[in-house]
Amino acid sequence: MVHQYKLNGYNIVLDVNSGSVHCVDDVAYDIISFFCEAKDRGLEPDRDRIQREILAKYADRDDVTPEDIDDTFADIDELTKEEKLFAEDIFEPSAGVLKERHTEVKALCLHVAHTCNLNCSYCFASQGKFHGERAIMSMETAKRAIDFLVENSGNHVNLEVDFFGGEPLLNWDVVKGTVAYARSIEKEHGKNFRFTLTTNGVGLNDEVMEFANREMHNVVLSLDGRKETHDRLRKFVDGRGSYDVIVPKFQEFVKRRGDKEYYMRGTFTHDNVDFTKDLFHMVDLGFDRLSMEPVVCDPSEPYALTEEDLPKIYEQYEILAKYMLQKEKEGHPITFYHYMLDLTGGPCIYKRISGCGSGTEYFAVTPWGDLFPCHQFVGEEQFKMGDIWNGIQREDIRQDFKMCNVYAREECRDCWARLYCSGGCAANAFHGTGDIRGVYEYGCDIFRKRMECAIMMQVAERMDPVDAQE
Repeated sequence: MVHQYKLNGYNIVLDVNSGSVHCVDDVAYDIISFFCEAKDRGLEPDRDRIQREILAKYADRDDVTPEDIDDTFADIDELTKEEKLFAEDIFEPSAGVLKERHTEVKALCLHVAHTCNLNCSYCFASQGKFHGERAIMSMETAKRAIDFLVENSGNHVNLEVDFFGGEPLLNWDVVKGTVAYARSIEKEHGKNFRFTLTTNGVGLNDEVMEFANREMHNVVLSLDGRKETHDRLRKFVDGRGSYDVIVPKFQEFVKRRGDKEYYMRGTFTHDNVDFTKDLFHMVDLGFDRLSMEPVVCDPSEPYALTEEDLPKIYEQYEILAKYMLQKEKEGHPITFYHYMLDLTGGPCIYKRISGCGSGTEYFAVTPWGDLFPCHQFVGEEQFKMGDIWNGIQREDIRQDFKMCNVYAREECRDCWARLYCSGGCAANAFHGTGDIRGVYEYGCDIFRKRMECAIMMQVAERMDPVDAQE
């Protein structure tokens, strides 16, 4: 399978199965298109016809000759022989087998607080309660969660724990105690814990900043962008916007954090489809590691994204990509989570096929110790898989998630981006279609555009390396 597109002046050809990316001239781009049309019909390309049509199309160009076209044919043949173009899919036969090999647990999302000090309208967690009662995780439960992770981690050395909510800073003593307990046992068990904290920032203070900068591998800070954008939906219970409270705290925290990982994580809605303005505002505030997610909500909500928004969203992603290339040239690079792409190494084929590992290697733990496939399934009682004391009791659910891969969804088989999205988010699929193996088409459309932009940026940096380093 081959995907072709033009963006920012580049003619890009992606060979899906090999992952090879080619930047070509107009003639080669058109010739490869003819080859694709023939192969899609199960035919060999008619090279004589292709040559005639190319010569006719470029009749006003002296540099397009039969010899040049023959050279391009030869280049295509060589790339095909090297399996860098029109490569066969060698991964499908092993998709199920790969998933079966990975059954150890390597990450937990600890819901230390099912309560929140904000009342965000679009919160998928129902203002932190996850459609249930407000609750706080006890230290006993948190310790048992760490023990469960160690006991079920097999040969995994690096284990990950995310502190999540609601708002985890509302249970700060348990966050600190959990880290201390994990540190006290990691050498004994030959493990290495990495912690992540996700916070709305209201509770950030000197103690939290100092501790997080010492112990947290990554910190995710929730900010939607411009004051009017952020305050529209991220409000206190009394209706006040939270922007003025949290932004100075975020700025101080990031200043103290130095070169350690963090992300400003925003959500864009129908009300701010021009979300690049919000990202650029974050840059102006001094933040350079950014993430911006499309809202996923009931289509009847006034802030829900619509089909009419898609062209505007595509344009925004292109604007962002070009902006980031310019910032790179200026010596002030920024990171955008969805444009992080390694074309030379990247994730292993297991990750490319199977995705995040929800329900198999990664679980969410509620304040009561119940286990769910991930944080976005908490509150969906049919997905309760067991608990941290008795382990996985719903192996049938685990088996269903083992089969969540790009080859389990018919719609994915013809998608050029399938080995980049790994079949997409099971939670979004469930909430959008009622089936974890369904396809959330709107999300797919957005993901494909992001990948085109990310690949284009990689091409630009390689085609113009001097400028990229200036």
